[in-house]
Amino acid sequence: MRLPALFRTTAFRLTLLFLALFAAAASAFLAYIYVATAGEATRRTEQDIVREIRSLEGAYDRAGVTGLNVSLIERAAAERPFLYLLLAPDGKRISGSIEESPVDGFTGKPTWVSFQVTDLDAQLRQTRHPARGLQERLTNGEVLFVGADVGQDQAYVGKIIRALWGAGALVVVLGLAGGGLVSRNVSRSMAHLTEVVSAVRNGDLAARAEVRGTGDEFDELAEGLNEMLDRLERSMAGHRHAGDAIAHDLRSPLTRLRARLEVAFLDVEAGKGDAEHALGQALEDTDGVLKTFGAVLSIARLQAAGQAPGQILMDPAALGSDICELYEPLCEDKDIDFAAELDRDLQVRGNQEFLAQALSNILDNAVKYTPAGGAIMVRVRRRSSGEVEFSVTDTGPGVPDADRERVVQRFVRLENSRNEPGSGLGLSLVAAVAEAHGGRLELAEGPGKVGEIGPGLRVALVLPRVG
Repeated sequence: MRLPALFRTTAFRLTLLFLALFAAAASAFLAYIYVATAGEATRRTEQDIVREIRSLEGAYDRAGVTGLNVSLIERAAAERPFLYLLLAPDGKRISGSIEESPVDGFTGKPTWVSFQVTDLDAQLRQTRHPARGLQERLTNGEVLFVGADVGQDQAYVGKIIRALWGAGALVVVLGLAGGGLVSRNVSRSMAHLTEVVSAVRNGDLAARAEVRGTGDEFDELAEGLNEMLDRLERSMAGHRHAGDAIAHDLRSPLTRLRARLEVAFLDVEAGKGDAEHALGQALEDTDGVLKTFGAVLSIARLQAAGQAPGQILMDPAALGSDICELYEPLCEDKDIDFAAELDRDLQVRGNQEFLAQALSNILDNAVKYTPAGGAIMVRVRRRSSGEVEFSVTDTGPGVPDADRERVVQRFVRLENSRNEPGSGLGLSLVAAVAEAHGGRLELAEGPGKVGEIGPGLRVALVLPRVG
């Protein structure tokens, strides 16, 4: 028979485990209470018996057996809480409140014994009570026995034990009820998460877990799951978009490549045309296709690794200087004013190859979109927060504020850049490099609009501080 779902939950099983441990601890505690309480009652009774028998022995030492007998009769008549018996050396009863000794096979040594004493209750019914006694042989051979009824003490101990067992049973019942309640609440919380997971498994990437706002671990789990699903949804959308963009952006160069190769083949076959030029153009188109796939592969490597491999301490100013040397001639050829401000004595931790590629992509975009007569400024500096930034500011058309978040996505190209060569992967790679180094990519407006040119764009690759 299958148990109800509530009893199969981990929370309920943990509750049962806790109750089992508690029951074991409670049993040990009750055993200790019983031993300690019963032992204390027995010790107190034995101490009273010993004091009483020593008192009687004192009377015996002073007045002999006659004085002991008188003292014993007086004490028995005074209804003291003791049982007395005095025997002659031959074992015959002299006096006492009991008829015979409960000690069997007495050897003469002081002997403790537990026994049952018969009494009459208020309705004259016979009752038996537990008792404890000590028997000793006196100097002249007489035998003295003193005992005491311990029934009340044992009854009191029994009441304590029953109360403790009742409290333990109540705790177990309340624990089971509380465990069921906790398990039900936990199961409800987990049920929402399970429903979301099932929905995602069935293809519904828009499903999200409910965040109740309590700030507990279930809210943390729900927030983490929602964040993961957001990233997964963006990733899947990016893959779908990447496939569409690759098909769109590579279709034209591949079509031109095939057409040129086909024309070159027909011209060569007909003995006319410039086959060398056609092959050169085909190689150029092939390089563009390979460059696009290379950029996609680099982004995939960074995102798969989670962080850039092979990071070392390096001088960002030296890296910036090397990149500026490559792009300054291009700016001169295009009549663009080029300047650099590189702060020295800085350090960053990173992969030099990936950082160089990211800076090249930023500068390549700046040179591409800055018109003749414009300006480009490269800066490497430390921020007040301790972070180090590589920034490139140009006087080109810039990127509208509404498009700045979208333009760093793969294969996204704004309308004003459709006629320019490129695949829309430059800033995507820069963003991937920044994320892989624990940094970020920031886009902001440039120096402003001057005439028909502007407002420009400021692209900053910000890396975390070292140390």
